[in-house]
Amino acid sequence: MQTLIIYSTIDGQTLAICQKMKTIAEQAGEQVALVTLEQAEALSLADFDKVLIGASIRYGKHRPELYQFVNRHHAVLDTKINGFFTVNVVARKPLKNTPETNPYMQKFLQLSLWQPQLLEVFAGKIDYPKYGFFDRTMIRFIMWMTKGPTDITGTFEFTDWGKVDAFGNRFSQH
Repeated sequence: MQTLIIYSTIDGQTLAICQKMKTIAEQAGEQVALVTLEQAEALSLADFDKVLIGASIRYGKHRPELYQFVNRHHAVLDTKINGFFTVNVVARKPLKNTPETNPYMQKFLQLSLWQPQLLEVFAGKIDYPKYGFFDRTMIRFIMWMTKGPTDITGTFEFTDWGKVDAFGNRFSQH
């Protein structure tokens, strides 16, 4: 199996999750290419048997380039074994951590011509010390509004790595 894993990340948590997916797929005997959304534009999706895309949220949105990519390539994606996951801090909440209940996944499905076969939602990470002043201030305000962590000296990882493993295994078994 030739597997392509594409990621769209801002701070790196989606890449970390994709790296775990790559390891799981390789352990299942797949040949895996892990690339950015921009790098994927130069590849022929027809060369792959499986395609998995992971994308993060910033300020309530996936990057416009994600929609451009999936809408341009949805016909080819539909011919592959495929999956999509979104990474967002809202998913730290139990009532918003499934594809059916996560508002960002639901919005993606509404705006995308591509309707992936396998879906998942992962909670992300807040790394206040890594952010510039504007992002740190905005993210802190959003966290204050949603009763999340506001200590700007802290890093808060919400990702459930057991859930990542389970989805990686599910994708590899398709």
